[in-house]
Amino acid sequence: MELLDKLHWRYAAKAMNGQAVSQDKIDNIIEAARLAPTSSGLQPFEIMVITNQELKEKIRPVAWDQSVVTECSHLLVFAAWDHYTKDRINYMFDLTNEIRGFKNEGWENYRQQLLNTYPQQDPEENFKHASKQAYIALGMAMVAAAYEKVDCTPMEGFSADKVDEILELREKGLRSAVLLPIGYRAPEDDWLVDLVKVRKPTEDLITELK
Repeated sequence: MELLDKLHWRYAAKAMNGQAVSQDKIDNIIEAARLAPTSSGLQPFEIMVITNQELKEKIRPVAWDQSVVTECSHLLVFAAWDHYTKDRINYMFDLTNEIRGFKNEGWENYRQQLLNTYPQQDPEENFKHASKQAYIALGMAMVAAAYEKVDCTPMEGFSADKVDEILELREKGLRSAVLLPIGYRAPEDDWLVDLVKVRKPTEDLITELK
């Protein structure tokens, strides 16, 4: 399968060469993330796409000084909602009704169920839930990058508070969840590039219940 071949090819590049990724490839990667499934279809996150080198330079020191932050073509910051508010929930339900062109009683009842649940919960609990949804989009973006033969490096090694401050995310009701530098590997500077990919054997990972 072509996709599996490309997933075998991909790895978390530890060095990138600064080469620009074409806009059409970036658009496809971002569109894959946008199409990701999320709980209740709320898409409780935003994606910051950073090409500004000065911003990358500011983020690198608070991301464990990882070189891919500044060597990448595009730095994606997946920023989750800091809370599920009534306005945010209503926006997505209203958007669904607008696009589909009709209202459904069951769907409206479900809206009320969410409105009666999420906004009353602890914001930190809601942020953690929103972050999990952002990770689904992250996975879709990574698969799309592999399909486009573009490298990417998922990163949790950074100070979220500092990134939030640099990008003024808290003022937007957002908190950074995970980073994804996108670019092209620099094999001569990357100790990981020639190492064999290691994953658990299928029988150690998968349990079939028949």
